[in-house]
Amino acid sequence: MSRPLDRRRFLRQGALGAVALAAGPSLITACSADGSTASPKAAAASGTPRSGGTLRAAFVGGGASETLDFFNGPTPMDLVRARAWHASLGNLDPAAEDGVRYGVLEGIDVSEDLSTYTLRLRRGVRFTDGSALTSADVLHSLAILAAGSRLPVYRMASLNFDLARAKADGDLTVILPTVRPIADGRLILCQGNFLVVKDGTKRFSVGMATCGPFTLTEFTAGQGAAFTRNDDYYGAALGQGPRLAGLELRSIADSDARAGALSSGEVDFVHDLSPVTARTLSADERFDLVPSQSPYLVGLSFRMNMNVKPFDDERVREAFKLAADREAMVKTVFHGNATVGNDLPSMGFPDYVEGLGQRAYDPDKARSLLKAAGAEGMEVVLSTGPETSGMVEVATLYVEDLKRIGVRASLKELPAGQLFADFAAYTRLPLAASYQVPVPALSTYQIGMAGGAPSAFGWKRPDVDALVSASRAHSDPAKARRIGGEAQRKQWADGNTVLPVFKPYLNAQAKGVTGIQDDLFEQFPGFSRAALT
Repeated sequence: MSRPLDRRRFLRQGALGAVALAAGPSLITACSADGSTASPKAAAASGTPRSGGTLRAAFVGGGASETLDFFNGPTPMDLVRARAWHASLGNLDPAAEDGVRYGVLEGIDVSEDLSTYTLRLRRGVRFTDGSALTSADVLHSLAILAAGSRLPVYRMASLNFDLARAKADGDLTVILPTVRPIADGRLILCQGNFLVVKDGTKRFSVGMATCGPFTLTEFTAGQGAAFTRNDDYYGAALGQGPRLAGLELRSIADSDARAGALSSGEVDFVHDLSPVTARTLSADERFDLVPSQSPYLVGLSFRMNMNVKPFDDERVREAFKLAADREAMVKTVFHGNATVGNDLPSMGFPDYVEGLGQRAYDPDKARSLLKAAGAEGMEVVLSTGPETSGMVEVATLYVEDLKRIGVRASLKELPAGQLFADFAAYTRLPLAASYQVPVPALSTYQIGMAGGAPSAFGWKRPDVDALVSASRAHSDPAKARRIGGEAQRKQWADGNTVLPVFKPYLNAQAKGVTGIQDDLFEQFPGFSRAALT
């Protein structure tokens, strides 16, 4: 790391950059971090990627709630930090033979009856303390840490695999029995978030042994983290980096402040900008906009709690869906650079339902449904927060939509990182904003909805759960899509989710930054293949 983290200095420069950003591209171009002048052409790096250098990146943080224990970390920054620090089992890769790009695994074999998954580890993967990665480390990471996590995304392991019967078969093989036959287990284990730590790990700390691309050297919750390259990273032998000598991650909640840090030269990459900020940066030759592409789009949604009246009435739920002016949200908040949603997550993934008609904007029918349900003039508070760009703005418009159908709606905006910080309290809210990261449709359902999970907000439909399980048990893709589509149609008709917009992650980087997108986990970028030119 080039210097210790200096939050005060960093925020001051970021604020100056934000002022320049607001003034327009000409002022951005004229001002560098030290006050000197530079032309866009001089600022833009050229040439081929080189080895070395420290890349600095800014993300939405979670303040004091940030933690090194990514199995229980509630913020995107926790996972971004962990992916730089620890190696993964693999990442989703639609272009690969199995639909995944393997990490510390050489491959995954599936039994013909879909009852057993055999994980084969790469030889020669070592932790920074010199010890070899073994099946015991993978078992500990999955069967103890992931299984004990309070976060829905990590429940996928125990929901699908009988971890109590998981076992090592030698040092380089792990046998995972399934809870029920599943054909898509590779897509679960290789989503990019199942990371590996040493057997016996209970506490996460700076300097702990890792087999990831970087070693953590400094961390302050709500401020940032610093890393140095792990020269023994297994990916180096495969031509997969890391090329960077160092990495700095900065925690900045405000989109304009993140963009200001980029424009002032304090960082090289910024994640998840607001649409307005991204449009301003696009006029500056020194920067490239690198938005995520379908299916790696984020669903912005609102969850109605079916445990709270009157959301137990399907007429009320339908009214709240019909009330959303989706086109206006796309045009007003995202200037058209987003996609209208249809109240189901995972649009663009192969298992997303086909042929489903778009739910209309119909405030008149919505008012009629509320009247029939005896819910005219109902009062509700919509809780939201700036967990991803556009989330608060879309919620603000939705409150106005609800008012137009006679609902006495109001907005409660929490600070960044606080909406999900107390997840148990969040799941008790009557109406809450949320967002869905890009994950296949049936996996998304199982993560958050199946079995009446707390994150399902009162949705309890064993019939739909059974359809999802039946779909995932089919190795015939056509049959799986048909059954999975039926499950999603029932969820669309009766569910408690309003999902009006899919938006890309609007990221920006300085000229000369390459390779970040090659890490594949586009919603939470990794840096194992990043480089400076």
